[in-house]
Amino acid sequence: MDNSNSTNIKLGSLVLMIFSAIFGFSNSISAFYQMGYASIIWYVVTAILFFLPSALIFAEYGASFKGIKGGIYSWLEGSTNEKVAFVGTFIWLAAWVIWLVSSTQFFLVSVSTAVWGHDTTQSWNFLNLNSTQLLGILEVVFLVIVTFCAAKGIDKIKVVSNIGGFFTLAIAIGFTVVSLLVFLLNKGHLAQPITAQNLVHSPNSAFQSPIAVVSFIVYALFAYGGLETTSGVIDSVDKPEKTYPKGLIIAMVIMTFLYVFNILMCGVAVNWKAQLGGKEVDLANVEYILINNLGIVLGHSLGLSNSVSATIGSVFSHCAGWADVLSGISAAFLMVYSPIKSFIEGCDNRLLPRKLVKLNKHNMPERSMWLQAVIVSVIILFISFGGNAAGKFYTILMDMMNVSSSAPYLFLIAAYPFFKEKKNLDRPFVFIEGKKKVWATTIVVWLVVAIGIIFTCIEPLFRGDYQTSFWTAIGPVAFGVIAYLYYTICEHKENQL
Repeated sequence: MDNSNSTNIKLGSLVLMIFSAIFGFSNSISAFYQMGYASIIWYVVTAILFFLPSALIFAEYGASFKGIKGGIYSWLEGSTNEKVAFVGTFIWLAAWVIWLVSSTQFFLVSVSTAVWGHDTTQSWNFLNLNSTQLLGILEVVFLVIVTFCAAKGIDKIKVVSNIGGFFTLAIAIGFTVVSLLVFLLNKGHLAQPITAQNLVHSPNSAFQSPIAVVSFIVYALFAYGGLETTSGVIDSVDKPEKTYPKGLIIAMVIMTFLYVFNILMCGVAVNWKAQLGGKEVDLANVEYILINNLGIVLGHSLGLSNSVSATIGSVFSHCAGWADVLSGISAAFLMVYSPIKSFIEGCDNRLLPRKLVKLNKHNMPERSMWLQAVIVSVIILFISFGGNAAGKFYTILMDMMNVSSSAPYLFLIAAYPFFKEKKNLDRPFVFIEGKKKVWATTIVVWLVVAIGIIFTCIEPLFRGDYQTSFWTAIGPVAFGVIAYLYYTICEHKENQL
């Protein structure tokens, strides 16, 4: 590849792309809403035992397989075998397809907040369409536009990712700066006091039992999840053997610091029981409630009137909404392309129809991207127009995604010792050496993910919610069985030839 090519992704662009794909400012707020300051422990533990080693493992994969276009599919195949790669990557792809379904819904909430200062989507209607139906159509329109633009080439994705990554970082930094200002104006007084109890005990009644607390690991994993999605663009990175590991590590350090610090900053202007303990607060709107409250508290701290303080809160909500809109667009551009590219370009052509693996003139798997768009659109429209049964179907899908999005890490991490045993590989970046150290690191990281998954699956059982527990556990199993059967059929047909 010619490194002078203008579409090559430099270090700064790569870090911003990683940020837009992974870092979610709202993850800090969601963590504070679910666990209060006690979430910090789990974010730090997950960063040390999962995010740091997995980032370095993925960096080593990426540096060694820098000339291969298949992303994590190629990582798994090069470390183990084709069957493991196909099954593991299919589970991963299925989880991101379902993510596209949910992300389009949250995107429209962000649009509403950006324009009106709060979520008005439930009141939207047009002609004979109710809000749910209209939102479904708008979600499909958004997905079609994103797929159309992303299919025009990696340079379009790079530009959008730079913008989204910038605003994602800007909103996090802005929140921190304003929170510090309020902290100083209030002479160090915190709305949510930091006490030994608050650092280990959640104020949320849903996270009181030990099993529920440990299951929070999956939320932390999801906050750090997606690091591997950038593997799909490694062939477009400038000097990937050096730039890719460096970009992963820089992004990881900054993200971990911002997550922890922003959780602390949430308590500067918000008292959990007073502002977040009501039934009207949920994971979909808690970010905007907290941001709006921060603006109000800032106004009061500056000695301004109630009306002016309320205006500041509204402006803050608008800004947060626009930042989420831009970062949402950026994430959507990368996610409609990178996962499916890794799967399509990693697969042997015999496993998939030729039309799906064919690249367009922009070197993009356009037909596969449109097939993905059709599948996601059908699911969205079924959910929007299908009534109560469709609502239950959507709940099942979300339950299936919770674990499916984390399960592929079990494959990627477990493959690491086998990757280290491979000979004749150029290894420009090495995370760890020594068989015992490699296996010890692999086991620890693998167990962190496995424990989080197991506790997430069994936690609903203790609430008597057997259906949620079943669908949560069956997600990766179902996707894995489908992939295994498909691969076995293809293998059988090939053997008969």
